Amino acid sequence: MDGAAELVFCVNGRKVIEKNVDPETMLLPYLRKKLQLTGTKYGCGGGGCGACTVMISRYNPITKRIRHYPANACLLPICSLHGAAVTTVEGVGSTKARIHPVQERIAKCHGTQCGFCTPGMVMSIYTLLRNHPEPTLDQLTDALGGRLYVCVCFSKDDDDGEKEEFLPLDPTQELIFPPELMIMAEKQPQRTRVFVGDRMTWISPVTLKELLEAKVKYPQAPIVMGNTSVGPEVRFKGAFHPVIISPECIEELSVVNHADDGLTLGAGLSLAQVKEILKTQTYHALLKHLGTLAGCQIRNMASLGGHIVSRHLDSDLNPLLAVGNCTLNLLSKEGERQIPLNEQFLTKCPSADLKPGEILVSVNIPYSRKWEFVSAFRQAQRQQNALAIVNSGMRVFFGEGGGIIRELSIAYGGVGPTTICAKNSCQKLIGRPWNEEMLDAACRLILDEVSLPGWAPGGKVEFKRTLLISFFFKFYLKVSQILKTMVNGTDRVLAFPVLGVLVIRPKSQLPQDPIGRPIMHLSGIKHTTGEAIYCDDMPVLDGELFLAFVTSSRAHAEIVSIDLSEALSLPGVVDIVTEEDLRGVNSFGLFGEPEKLLETQEVSCVGQLVCAVVADSEVQAKRAAKRVKIVYQDLEPVILTIEEAIRHHSFFQGERKLEYGNVDEAFKVVDQILEGEIHMGGQEHFYMETQSMLAVPKGEDQEMDVYVSSQFPKYIQVTWVAATLKVPANKIMCHVKRVGGAFGGKVTKTGIMAAITPSPHLLHGCPVRCILERGEDMLITGGRHPYLGKYKAGFMNDGRILALDVEHYCNGGSTLDESLFVIEIGLLKVDNAYKFPNLRFRGWACRTNLPSNTALRGFGFPQSGLITENCITEVAAKCGLSPEKVRMMNMYKEIDQTPYKQEIDATNLIQCWKECMATSSYSLRKVAVEKFNSENYWKKKGLAMVPLKFPVGVLSTAAAQAAALVHIYLDGSVLVTHGGIEMGQGVHTKMIQVASRELRMPMSNVHLRGTSTETVPNANVSGGSLVADLNGLAVKDACQTLLKRLEPIISKNPKGTWKDWAQAAFDESISLSATGYFRGYESHMNWETGEGHPFEYFVFGAACSEVEIDCLTGAHKNIRTDIVMDIGHSINPALDVGQIEGAFIQGMGLYTIEELKYSPQGVLYTRGPDQYKIPAVSDVPTELHVSFLPPSQNSNTLYSSKGLGEPGVFLGCSVFFAIHDAVRAARQERGLLGPLKLDSPLTPEKIRMACEDKFTKMIPRDEPGSYVPWNIPV
Repeated sequence: MDGAAELVFCVNGRKVIEKNVDPETMLLPYLRKKLQLTGTKYGCGGGGCGACTVMISRYNPITKRIRHYPANACLLPICSLHGAAVTTVEGVGSTKARIHPVQERIAKCHGTQCGFCTPGMVMSIYTLLRNHPEPTLDQLTDALGGRLYVCVCFSKDDDDGEKEEFLPLDPTQELIFPPELMIMAEKQPQRTRVFVGDRMTWISPVTLKELLEAKVKYPQAPIVMGNTSVGPEVRFKGAFHPVIISPECIEELSVVNHADDGLTLGAGLSLAQVKEILKTQTYHALLKHLGTLAGCQIRNMASLGGHIVSRHLDSDLNPLLAVGNCTLNLLSKEGERQIPLNEQFLTKCPSADLKPGEILVSVNIPYSRKWEFVSAFRQAQRQQNALAIVNSGMRVFFGEGGGIIRELSIAYGGVGPTTICAKNSCQKLIGRPWNEEMLDAACRLILDEVSLPGWAPGGKVEFKRTLLISFFFKFYLKVSQILKTMVNGTDRVLAFPVLGVLVIRPKSQLPQDPIGRPIMHLSGIKHTTGEAIYCDDMPVLDGELFLAFVTSSRAHAEIVSIDLSEALSLPGVVDIVTEEDLRGVNSFGLFGEPEKLLETQEVSCVGQLVCAVVADSEVQAKRAAKRVKIVYQDLEPVILTIEEAIRHHSFFQGERKLEYGNVDEAFKVVDQILEGEIHMGGQEHFYMETQSMLAVPKGEDQEMDVYVSSQFPKYIQVTWVAATLKVPANKIMCHVKRVGGAFGGKVTKTGIMAAITPSPHLLHGCPVRCILERGEDMLITGGRHPYLGKYKAGFMNDGRILALDVEHYCNGGSTLDESLFVIEIGLLKVDNAYKFPNLRFRGWACRTNLPSNTALRGFGFPQSGLITENCITEVAAKCGLSPEKVRMMNMYKEIDQTPYKQEIDATNLIQCWKECMATSSYSLRKVAVEKFNSENYWKKKGLAMVPLKFPVGVLSTAAAQAAALVHIYLDGSVLVTHGGIEMGQGVHTKMIQVASRELRMPMSNVHLRGTSTETVPNANVSGGSLVADLNGLAVKDACQTLLKRLEPIISKNPKGTWKDWAQAAFDESISLSATGYFRGYESHMNWETGEGHPFEYFVFGAACSEVEIDCLTGAHKNIRTDIVMDIGHSINPALDVGQIEGAFIQGMGLYTIEELKYSPQGVLYTRGPDQYKIPAVSDVPTELHVSFLPPSQNSNTLYSSKGLGEPGVFLGCSVFFAIHDAVRAARQERGLLGPLKLDSPLTPEKIRMACEDKFTKMIPRDEPGSYVPWNIPV
């Protein structure tokens, strides 16, 4: 073996040589910190989001072929890259050289918002095009399947009927594979490379003999090919391996042999390579699983052998390979050996497992025989790129036909510590005919053999039990159908939904005026090239330190002691910040209640900040944070759920109440009274850029610059940093260039962390950076409030609701944060689109021992609106009417009055409803859905339509004020600054459009640098759909001031240029700088009288969604959604459509698949994309249509525009109620006519268990209280 090996690879065509490489270094930090290639982003660290996607290219000297594949840089050890070429987004194209057609198309087709995830999207598509210059739609969807998009839907508008010109795709212009690496692969002698670090040794054998020698010498060392299994275990579970063996280019591990009885595949083949090989074979079941297993990047990194040997409990392939009689070819110094891939191997039985020093070389996969049928099944939270909740492989062999079982194999994943084979059940069924009696017996046998305790890890126990036999029933149906036709059957690969369709109403516009035009996001190209700079993209400064937080591991406990000694003893650790170091400034009054920065006495939730480690590197700071030892004494009570808070009367302040009419009297005259409730889970913000901040002392006068990813710079500057450091606010300047997504989650907790981050400066005088990992971000920051809604409705038999009494309870968490404000907004918007003549709304914010929940897009309305719509759906069922008819009947009609006595003109609400009915062809499709349901027992479709009335305002005039600063320079160029934060909604683009219109100059003359408290002080928080409204009016004011000053100059030289006018104004001592100000919309609300004018205007809309559910598994497909919105006069239709689409998809996730899970001890389980599922490409409706009403006037707003950032979230509930409609159809067909209670999110588990049938009745049920569940609904 060659000691102190040299690592050679290329990045974007440039050779990289590392002589002292650390084997623990991953490619992502190497690119970002060492090479300063910051276009590749950190999103999750576990290969689950795709933000770090790069292209890896490898040359095979034997085949003379180059393989390009996408990979997650966060999981790629750089030691594995010897001889490889890495292409990052910077290598694809840039504004400094040329942009690539992929980058241009994504930007010009409005495929970016915050832009943080865009480089990963570019790399996924770019890699696809390198392999397939003319890809199919399926290939494109598959390439994007390994990526998460929090806010983006692709769209291409043709607003003005103009055909966009795009750069052509020219494969001859791509980076070539470096010839030097090709020569190195062909001519250099291949020998084992050894890389030795401080803690780890990396061995890369290049021959089978050397691999065996390494394995004999280090029998406990894992063999790593793609690092997709070992990597996450090291990063998230604390695993450590002093030696890692990573074979490289060993031909025997990549073998593909076709024989008469089957196929032999090398263990080193990637899952993506296996998938390509199987496309030419008849392995339909394996192909089906490979199409949904993980994402494209992981499939290209993970090896077949690694997947098999890892034996994860939720492995998709192992159950299928086990039932398929596959065998494993092993090799050791003693020779070859073959073992079956069976239950003994999967349970790691010593007699059937690999021996020390033994390696897996290849896998034999036999062909199916005649009258042999193999199928694969899986059900996950999301269609694609999600670990299975339960998966299964099933095989039956009928010998010579006749339907008599000769062989039967069934294996399950996800229901035990490893793959479980129902061997005894299968044995008892051999010799039986394939009929209904066999089916019934099989289900009972399987349930007896594959037992699952009520406390099983992962929860969903009854759902998993049901899937065990539902899968077998699906297998039974499929095989029965084949036997009837007497032909061999195949599994169809599921079709992937296609990206959405955009419809914008065309309108005329003067060519020189940009307002109303679909202008591309002005950072769009920089998003796609990776040149857009985010907080952590800023270069490391001299002497910079890194800060990592230590958080509580208990929900409610007294801290007995904190031992810092071991952490402080680690090399590189500079200090540990505790409460004492904050010099008595450790508590601030927020929203009426104090909140601590660091808690060293009594913690009230898991994830509460206790102290912070400061070290000279991120690695050392986070390593030391894990060495801080805290001793706790648990305290009672531990209150986690809303129900527990109600029992303990644990509330923040008193109730909030809104009453209109006489509810009690109305209840006396109605025909029917209905009482019900609905529980709605919370939601994680899942902004792609985690919490990020950098504090830079200026070296004199106590000045400091704070760069932070925040929605509220003033809050960071004044309330937190200046107060904590005990300096005037004029010494602290807060800067925000752009934010990689926020959704309300970068306000309060960001302020707390930003206050602590600069504190080491007091002792050490160094810059300090703090970047949260995804898991700690999700743990610390909270999210959308879980809700419990209770309602009592009084209505007439024709569906008119005359009285409504509603109670709202939100789970606020351990501190107040914005919970009361959320309750208030929820109450003010609970009527949604309906006029209830008599109502009583009451709300409470519950104090619990969870991390504090906070603002999230929609701010209380997605919860309160769902409660109201659920009530209306139940009223419709009681009356025997369609929900849409009851909705229309109770809707506001033209001029009316809200419960808080504010006037409303609902004309456009009715128009949106009618147009949505028409454009969606609701009536025709309703008939088609009913026909489909009558013809299909195990699949049902649902159709639902919901209206939207979203009031826009912040309940306070002061909270809606805004300011701007506009400079005109002597060359005629203009610089605009304002108080709004660019976080993907395109506010900077809109502000430049405003300046362009008001100053009557091209947009290219106007520039906007970012947001800073140095230029615009005391700016309000960016949120509430008002950022463009308020700041746009301030920019408009500044521009009009300047234009008024310059009118005499321009009138003297009307044909002059802006350069001429600016110079003339300067010569006449006329100021070329102006502040703009907007004092805010008039807003007030009196909670004592229940009256006020809290909102400036209303956004109206409607959405119609159609879904199809699988009654046996709970899976659902989003078939089509039509959205009609009243947006006034759009400033930028392209950006506005993006906001509507993104909000809808986020809302769809909220109501259907996004599920936070907490342990009974208050620990958040769902701390990353592996456990928490947001919508992916495959979840977007196959058809997504968005259209606008004709423009309408509003003299008070910016050019009669309306804020659209939040309203669309609620429209996602149209999918919830479409699923509700489908489930009701299934239940009615089964004779279940009673009330239907479905909570949100409406996950596959809830859908399946609501579609009650003989299988749900067959499963064993655990008595409540007889076990401690794995998770609890909060």
